[in-house]
Amino acid sequence: MILRSLVREARKRAGLTQVALARRANVAQSTVARIESGARVPSSDMIERLVRAAGYEISVGLSEADHDASSLFERTLRQTPKQRLASATSTARFVLRGRATMRRASDG
Repeated sequence: MILRSLVREARKRAGLTQVALARRANVAQSTVARIESGARVPSSDMIERLVRAAGYEISVGLSEADHDASSLFERTLRQTPKQRLASATSTARFVLRGRATMRRASDG
């Protein structure tokens, strides 16, 4: 899923059709179409070739896991649906109050 998204995103950012990208990468248009649709799982070399043909590079790196986010997710999963709804409602009200305050500040 992520790989096909990289190819499609690079192609679209470059303003290329599948045919144009295929020509630049010296592959068949059907290859590009099958990768983008998920019908073909490409090698990392093929992904790099297509992304480079669109004028982009792929960079990969490691970062430390955000354990706070996962613990928040786990806490949310332990809530009942009623608790989740109450939390979402509270958050929405907070955001709406913030927007109203910002609007008043920009109008005044």
